[in-house]
Amino acid sequence: MAKAVRSQVAERRFVCAIDELPPGEMKLVDVGKFGVGVYNVAGALYAIVNYCSHEGAPLCQGLIGGTNEFDPQAPDGMRRVRDGQIVRCPWHNWEFDITTGQNVADPRRRVRTYRVDVTDGEVYLIA
Repeated sequence: MAKAVRSQVAERRFVCAIDELPPGEMKLVDVGKFGVGVYNVAGALYAIVNYCSHEGAPLCQGLIGGTNEFDPQAPDGMRRVRDGQIVRCPWHNWEFDITTGQNVADPRRRVRTYRVDVTDGEVYLIA
């Protein structure tokens, strides 16, 4: 007996006008079970699921910032990197790179990412 095949057609959802999403900002879109955050990181748009892969926190409610990286040349051995590219989980401070969905401490752990499209000055989420 043949198996039924489910077709997964990508849905294009309007988010906002591009000028309503300046660098450093996020818009939450009501898509799927948890929603999706669409971020403007230094002029480039990215989208991640609003669900922390650690314990299910609403990830997009977390602070947007950078992270620290070891640098033996720095006075205290650390330097600030990736400003505006990291979201920190509001429950346990797990850090995720908005541009890749990867966890900063363990890149094998990640959150789902989505494509974003801009057409005629309007931002669309491809989910």
